[in-house]
Parts: sequence; structure tokens; C-alpha cells
Amino acid sequence: MLLQLLPPSSYSLNDILFDIFMIAICYIYVFMMILIPVALKKKDKISKFTARKMVHLFAGLVVLFVPFFIWPIYAIFIALSLTLLVYFSSKESSVKQLRELYESIGEEAEEKRGRLMGPLYYCISITVLISIFVIFAENRLYFPIAGILIMIIADTLASVVGKHWGRIKIQLPWTSARTVLGSATMFGSAFLLCLGSFWCFGIFMTLTQKPLTWNIIILYSFITALLATIIELISPSTLDDLTVPIGTTIIIYLLTLIYYL
Repeated sequence: MLLQLLPPSSYSLNDILFDIFMIAICYIYVFMMILIPVALKKKDKISKFTARKMVHLFAGLVVLFVPFFIWPIYAIFIALSLTLLVYFSSKESSVKQLRELYESIGEEAEEKRGRLMGPLYYCISITVLISIFVIFAENRLYFPIAGILIMIIADTLASVVGKHWGRIKIQLPWTSARTVLGSATMFGSAFLLCLGSFWCFGIFMTLTQKPLTWNIIILYSFITALLATIIELISPSTLDDLTVPIGTTIIIYLLTLIYYL
């Protein structure tokens, strides 16, 4: 199991060059998805809210590249390096670019700590999930990808739909108000995202990923979407970028081990 930390025995020069190419593609993609919104915000072409949502929606999609690495441990270092970049992005940073990142996407609620706490939790979730599955379940990367896509897309859609059109409120003492429509959007979009993840990597990438059948894909997608909806509903809004992807992914994976799904 821990042998995933070592390169494959057949790891050739071509494999090394391919992985270097993949690393370059990942960094270029992520930095473009960060720098473009920051540049647009600096020119007042978009609002801080829009810049933050653009980074949130697009930067994390880099996880879709992880199953293509010959030796996926590189993905852990990429995720960790980006987490450190976000951690050091603050209004007090001596690096101009890191200050500009904070100023472009920071929220009022983050003023007290002077750091990008939401994006930091987002990066921590990606790093934790990619690390766990690369080391312990390299052939089931569709689980963390599904959980991360839920955080990136489904949670955002649920928030937007709930705030604009939700009428029936769901209020728990320790959370901000959710709505029935927002939670329904969370479930529906999470289900579709899981279908896509399990279908793409469980049917078309069977050389590196454990194959899945359509019955299993639908079952996994339903359970994962339901878990994500429940966890999002009961999580404090400041922590859902941690609780939703990590909680959802770990629980569904453990269920598959316990019940041999």
C-alpha cells in the first residue's frame, strides 16, 4: 500500500519526462486561473466577489489531471505548494504578488486574521484528499475527485441558488441559514458531478483506476451526493470547504470497504 511512495519499477525516462510535462501543465493552469481574475479585479473589470468565485470554481479543477500522472506522488507536492502559497498570501506579506492576491479575493470576514482562510481550507481539503488516496488508494482517485468537485461546483451552486431563490429556510443553531431549494440544488448537482467522476475515471481509465459498473456508479453517486448534502447542511458555513469534501469522501470510501460495494 505504501509502495505508492516509490516510483513504479518500470519508471522510464519517457515516464519521467511525461510527469514533468504534467507538472508544468498543472502549474500553468492553476496560475492562469489565479492570475486572470486578479488582473481583472485590479483593472476593476470584475468585483472582488466575482474574482474569488472564479478562482474557487476553476483553480481546483486541476485535480482532474491527477489520474494521468505515471507517478502521482507529484500531485501531492503540487497541492502542498499551492496550499503554502495561499497560506502566505496576506495583507502583511512582503511579496507584492501575495498581497495582491489577498487584496483581490479576500473577504471582510477574513480581515481579523489577515489571511485567505476560505481558500486555505479549500487547498487543505484538496491536499489532504489527494495525499490520502495517492498513498493508500491510488486506483480509486475518482472518490477524492468527486468530493473536490462537490466543494468547487455543487456547494457554490447551492449557495447562489439558495440566496437568490430559496424561500423555505432551514436554520440550525450553529450554522447560517440554508434553504430547501439550496439543499436540493446541492444534492442534484453533487449527484451529476459524481456520475461524471465515477463514469469518466471508473469506465474510461480502467488501466490505472478500479473499474466500476453503471449500477455501482449510480449507487456511489446517490450515496455521495446525499452525504455531501447532509454534511453541508449541518456544517458551519466557515468550515464547509473542509467538512464537505473530506467528510463526504472519507465516509463513502469507508462504506465501500465495509460493505464491499
